[in-house]
Amino acid sequence: MSSNTLRRTVPVTLALAACLTSLSAPAFATSAPAAGVSAVATGAGQEQVVADLERHAQELTSTVPGGPSRDLRALSAMTKGATIVGIGEVTHGSKELFTLRHRMFRHLVQTQGFTTLALEAPWSAGVRLDEYVRTGKGDLRKIMAEDFQQSYGSWRTQEWMDLYQWMRDYNRTASRKLRVMGFDIGDVLPEQYRRILAWAEKHQPSLEPELRRRYAGLLALPAGVEERMNTLATLPAERRAALAGDAQAAYRLLDGSGKASPKVLQEARVIVQMTTMYTLDGSALHRHRDRSMAENTVWWQRHTGSKTVAAAHNGHIGYVSAWPDLYPVTQGNVLRSLAGTSYVAIGTTIHSGRFRATDPKIGKVAVFDTGAPVPDSSEAVLDRVRYRDYYVDLRRAGRTPSTRAWLDTARPTFTIPATYVPEQFNRPLALGAAFDVIVHLNRVKEATPLP
Repeated sequence: MSSNTLRRTVPVTLALAACLTSLSAPAFATSAPAAGVSAVATGAGQEQVVADLERHAQELTSTVPGGPSRDLRALSAMTKGATIVGIGEVTHGSKELFTLRHRMFRHLVQTQGFTTLALEAPWSAGVRLDEYVRTGKGDLRKIMAEDFQQSYGSWRTQEWMDLYQWMRDYNRTASRKLRVMGFDIGDVLPEQYRRILAWAEKHQPSLEPELRRRYAGLLALPAGVEERMNTLATLPAERRAALAGDAQAAYRLLDGSGKASPKVLQEARVIVQMTTMYTLDGSALHRHRDRSMAENTVWWQRHTGSKTVAAAHNGHIGYVSAWPDLYPVTQGNVLRSLAGTSYVAIGTTIHSGRFRATDPKIGKVAVFDTGAPVPDSSEAVLDRVRYRDYYVDLRRAGRTPSTRAWLDTARPTFTIPATYVPEQFNRPLALGAAFDVIVHLNRVKEATPLP
C-alpha cells in the first residue's frame, strides 16, 4: 500500500480494534503467515493445561451489571496493588464484552476505590463525558452522537450509554466522584484550543496572539468530527507537517513560559500527539499512537491520583502485539514500562459470537458471526474448562511448566478488528505473554447501536 493511501485511511485505521490494519483487503491478503505458531498440545499435555486452567478459574455467573458481585471477589486479589487496570475487548462490537467491563468497573469502584474510566476515545471527548458524569451538564445522547463518529462510532451503543448513566447516578450521592478521560489522539475538538487560548488570555496575555496564530490552521478545520478527521487525513503532506510544526511551537511557547498549569500543558501535548500522528505512516504511526495513549493514561493517573480502568481493544491493552510488523509496540507494553507492576492487563476471549463491524464491501456497519474457532486455537482449549464463562489469573495458572509453555506459545487466537476481514481473525498470540488475566466467554451477541 502506498504512503498516500495509508494516510487517507488514517481515520479508518483508528477504527480498527487495535488499529490492527487499514481497510484495504489486499493489505490483509498479502500478510505473511507468522512463523513459529505451534498447534495446541494434544493428549496428556492438553489435559494438564485444561486441568490447571480449571483449577484456577473463577466462574462468572453473569455479564450483566448490577446485582450481587460475589463471583468477582477473586478479581480484587488479581488486581491488588494496581493503580491502572486495562480491561480489553476482543471485538469492538459485542454486547457482553461491554456489559462485562461495566460490571467489573463497578466492582473495582465499590471494592478497591477505582474512580476513573479511561477510554479509547479522544481526550476532547473525554472532557465532555467527564463533565457530564460529574455535573450532569449536557445531553449524553447528543455528546455521544457528536463525538463518537468516524473511527469512534463503535462506542455509540446502548451498553456504553448505560455505563455513563450509571456513573452519573453514582456521582449524585458519592463524595468521591467518578471521572472519565479519553487517552486517544485521533481528533481534537475546537474547545480544546479555546481552553488553552482562554488560559493564556487570563494568565499570560503576551502569549495569546502567537498561540492564536499557531492554532489558526487547526481551528479552521471543519467543525464536525468525521469531516475534520477526513480532511486532516487527506491534506497534502507538507500541510500536515506545517500543522504539526505549529502545534509543537505552541507547546514549546507554553512550556517555556514556566507558568502554564499541568492541565494546560497536557492539552497542548495532546494536540502535538494528534498532529504528529497525521504525519506518520505504517508502524511509525501505530508506535506513536499506542505510546501516546499510554503516556496520557499515566499522566492522568499520576496527576489526579485516581485509580484508573483503561478500556480498549485487547490489541492495545496487552503486552505483545498480534500484528508485530505493523504494530510493534502496544499501549499495554508502554504502560508496564511506565507504571511497572501497578499496571495489570486483563484480556477477553470468546469461543464464538456475533459482533458489529464495518463491512468493507459497502462501507457500512453490519452484524457478523465469528464462526467456530479453529481446532488448534487458544479458544478451543479455553472452552474446555467446565465453566461456561469464567476468568483466570494466568500468572498463577502458569506455575505448572507444561501450562506455562502452552501460555507462552503463540497460537491462533481471535483478534477481531472493527472491519470485517474474516481471513485475518485468527492471529498468532501467546496469551501468557499478552495478559495477566483473561476472561473467557462462551458466546456473545452484537452490541446495541443507539438510534
